[in-house]
Amino acid sequence: MLRFLPLKLGRLYRCLKLLLVVGLFVILLMNTHNLFASFQKNELTDRRFINLNKCPACFGTSWCRKFMNGQVSFETWGRLRFLDVFNVKNVYFAQYGEPREGTRRVVLKRLGSNQELADIDQKICKRATGRPRCDLIQAMYKTEFARINGDVRLLTPEVVEGWSDLVHCPSQRLLDRVVRRYAETKDSGSFLLKNLKDTERMQLLMTLAFNPEPLVLQSFPSDEGWPFAKYLGACGRVVAVNYVGEELWSFYNAPWEKRVDLARQLMDIAEQLTNNDFEFALYLLDVSFDNFAVGPRDGKVIIVDAENVLVADKRLIKQNKPENYDVWYESRFEECDREACLSFSKDSLCSRVTVDHNYYAVCQNLLSRYATWRGTTGGLLHDPPAHIAKDGQLEALLDECTKPKKRFGRFQAAKELREYLTQLAASSSSLVSARLPRSRFLYMMSSILPCSLQPASVRKSRFRERRNPISKQLC
Repeated sequence: MLRFLPLKLGRLYRCLKLLLVVGLFVILLMNTHNLFASFQKNELTDRRFINLNKCPACFGTSWCRKFMNGQVSFETWGRLRFLDVFNVKNVYFAQYGEPREGTRRVVLKRLGSNQELADIDQKICKRATGRPRCDLIQAMYKTEFARINGDVRLLTPEVVEGWSDLVHCPSQRLLDRVVRRYAETKDSGSFLLKNLKDTERMQLLMTLAFNPEPLVLQSFPSDEGWPFAKYLGACGRVVAVNYVGEELWSFYNAPWEKRVDLARQLMDIAEQLTNNDFEFALYLLDVSFDNFAVGPRDGKVIIVDAENVLVADKRLIKQNKPENYDVWYESRFEECDREACLSFSKDSLCSRVTVDHNYYAVCQNLLSRYATWRGTTGGLLHDPPAHIAKDGQLEALLDECTKPKKRFGRFQAAKELREYLTQLAASSSSLVSARLPRSRFLYMMSSILPCSLQPASVRKSRFRERRNPISKQLC
């Protein structure tokens, strides 16, 4: 009986694969007309598809001319609407073209699932009319988004506190920064709400309440050195951001030297967001391999999902001096049965000057042996070379950064881990650069000296290149 069990399981697996293929084929047949129509039509020029018809219950209009002119178009698979069932997060890759600059890749986001977007529509209608369905545009003018009108001079903390992670504990300084840098208005640069049109104010508040990611990208832009993707613009309920590169997960099995460099950058990001000259602490509440990407040219790590970022104003905390404000806050390690889970207290993050949350989040969910993602454990720094594993220093620092044994041990461990990773990255790069002088020397020798005077190694290298039409001197 047990002997035939593997045969039965194998047969069942093949049957399931066949059913899946047949099912996909049937779906293709049923959607043949839609399939050809999807490739012929640029749906990003359709006002209803991008929900421009729902404005001011939307995220902005700064890129609408580009959308309507057909300058933004889905890439191949993004045009197939029947595949949207697998795209739960509503994130698409597209091409954006400028006449003089050519085309480049961008990322389009609806900032939520279809269900989440439908829920926000129902909430707006219920608040305005008491019914789940209504004229959304008219309803917006009866909500709290419209009550903050042109007579209100400033966007104040008591109005928006708790609307989202960004403004869980907002300061006036933070809100002034958000309004001043709001990109969905022609007259940006002023922190006065009265300088925004009614529709622009409602769009700003709608974004702040539903998904503040665009406001994080605008308030802490990449052009000023912040580690976030660059915000480009919005039209309706579609936001465009710059394409960074492949997600961090793609580098999970990269060469050791590459993973060390990425780990060092991640710890640098944790430090920058925690301690900076602006005295804003940006705490990452959702840390996973999918929320980071790596640039293909410079190899730079960038945060590509900034929805769950809590901003605490350290300057305000020092001024108000809440209870235990100057006592270091150490995040507590807790094991859980889910992937990329974190334990934290938002109120503590908002009331302490010195907090280790970002170090804890990066170490636990990305670097250490406790990191789990897509059924894999071990973290980005898994399987180190034998001499590093034997030394034990890396494992000890990662363990102390994730699950500290000493009180406030994570702070020191994070500092030492950054220094250790910097040393490892520097030693790796020096090994690579050490090979360059010899190659340059050989090239110079082959270009200057006659064949009879060239070293054997140069003549052999030239012999291998004898079919290269660029080589002028062959030995």
